[in-house]
Amino acid sequence: MTLLQTDNTMTRHDTLLSVRNLRVSFRLDKHTLFDALKGISFEVAREQTVALVGESGSGKSVSSLAVMGLLPKDNASVSPDSEILFAGCDLLRLDPAAMRQMRGREISMIFQDPMTSLNPLFSVGSQIAEVLRLHKGMNRSEASRRAIALLDEVGISDPGQRATSYPHQLSGGQQQRVMIAMAIACEPKLLIADEPTTALDVTIQKQIIELVANLRRKHGMAMLWISHDLAVVGEIADRVVVMRSGEVRENGSTQDIFENPQDAYTRALLLCHPPLDARPRRLAVIDDYVDGTGPSAENRINVQRGSSPNDTPLLEVTGLCKNFEFREGLFGKRVLRAVKDVSFTLHRGKTLGLVGESGSGKSTVGLTIMRLHQATAGEIRFEGKNLLAMSPREQMPFKRRIQIIFQNPYASLNPRFTVGDILMEPMRIHRIGANDAEREKLSLTLLDRVGMPALTFRKYPHEFSGGQRQRIAIARALSMQPDIVICDESVSALDVSVQAQVLNLLQDLQDEFKMSYLFISHDLAVVKYISDRVMVMNQGEVVEVADSDEIYRSPQHPYTQNLLHSIPRGWQHPQ
Repeated sequence: MTLLQTDNTMTRHDTLLSVRNLRVSFRLDKHTLFDALKGISFEVAREQTVALVGESGSGKSVSSLAVMGLLPKDNASVSPDSEILFAGCDLLRLDPAAMRQMRGREISMIFQDPMTSLNPLFSVGSQIAEVLRLHKGMNRSEASRRAIALLDEVGISDPGQRATSYPHQLSGGQQQRVMIAMAIACEPKLLIADEPTTALDVTIQKQIIELVANLRRKHGMAMLWISHDLAVVGEIADRVVVMRSGEVRENGSTQDIFENPQDAYTRALLLCHPPLDARPRRLAVIDDYVDGTGPSAENRINVQRGSSPNDTPLLEVTGLCKNFEFREGLFGKRVLRAVKDVSFTLHRGKTLGLVGESGSGKSTVGLTIMRLHQATAGEIRFEGKNLLAMSPREQMPFKRRIQIIFQNPYASLNPRFTVGDILMEPMRIHRIGANDAEREKLSLTLLDRVGMPALTFRKYPHEFSGGQRQRIAIARALSMQPDIVICDESVSALDVSVQAQVLNLLQDLQDEFKMSYLFISHDLAVVKYISDRVMVMNQGEVVEVADSDEIYRSPQHPYTQNLLHSIPRGWQHPQ
């Protein structure tokens, strides 16, 4: 059921925030303007949650920055006829000093990435206290006591001790709770949440959604929730504003948007995410619906996945352990057992999904297989040969046959290399192709295979979107002609439509080249769609392994049951 159910009727008297004909342009160079917002309008009532939904580039985050008065002064301009009315006051006409007073006290914001929003040099308690001293006029001791109370309110255990911690000493979920504590410190009338759960595990995501919903009710706040995930939006919003390319495509109650969407783009967003109750041969993408055709009849057919006794083992991991040692004090040390006696088999042409919360050890397993971490104990046998017993020279041919696609293509592609250099460098190292002319030809073929034009070869990574960069990263992995590809959260940061495109691409490549995937993710719907078998990890241990349909239909371990229960399911009609 949805967490918030309120009366969606709204009179002018009830309106807290009214955005009218908001137009925002960015100057790209001396002669070029980019229109990020093209005259959008929407309203937020008091104590109501409104969600702005759309893909990257739709303008939803620009809208929130305009409300907060945080648009860059050097290259952003707002049209003179635009209005942002907050409790009757036009925020666009406030002087900087008045806007600073409004920010934090009347309007607060939770940003997507707390590590870029929290100061690494100050304890989290002192950062919350600073807000209270600035806007509430509290002295140092009053602000410190209130900061601890706020940490307790947002569910931080042992808040007195945690107040002295620095951001890097907290988990991602704890960091986001600190950001929420800071945002509600002055009890604002409007809370803006910009993708606050995108990078979090499903269990932490559910906790954050419930926490924010409860705080909204307790403090009587209105909320503007920004997301590209309609499943999350359906659980928290009263109204939904769907945006695309700087325009509002649809605006209505959550129930109407989910049960009777009017715009083709809205319908596409709802249908792009992998369903839990079916497995179509191909996932729908935005263009399938915007052009009016919809997916073909063939693509609507459900496919069967799973394992059989005839499957050929390709990678066999036995008793894998990985410990990390940390120095404590002058002479002490602490040992973290990140992976504890993990065993599994990956079959040729199959996909093994690996799921678990942050800290479960799933990424460490993938990195240890790649020997980017050195195993503490165990065996990793590839076609019967133990990779861990090989010298670096002996392992060189096997490095080519096992490749990895990392979560963040912004960090995994060298910004100083052209895409051509990125693709050809590993070919040169592993002597694939007789010369650079042959390697360039192969690179162009790979770019075409992942849906990128030939012009991509001469460009740099910063010239592409996140989804395009991930396609380039996939092309780089394919340049080695691998037998196994480890996908480490490789679609988790992508919009639902781009995610669908990448998943379709991975499936096509597996069908064509019979590659095996170790698919690491915290998105259980994605894992179910692409995996033949699923392995669940918790605190470094494997707690359950089964065929994907079986583990979702009948999970045996309480931890698996809790993971599945936490999957956001969108709008559910009240019973």
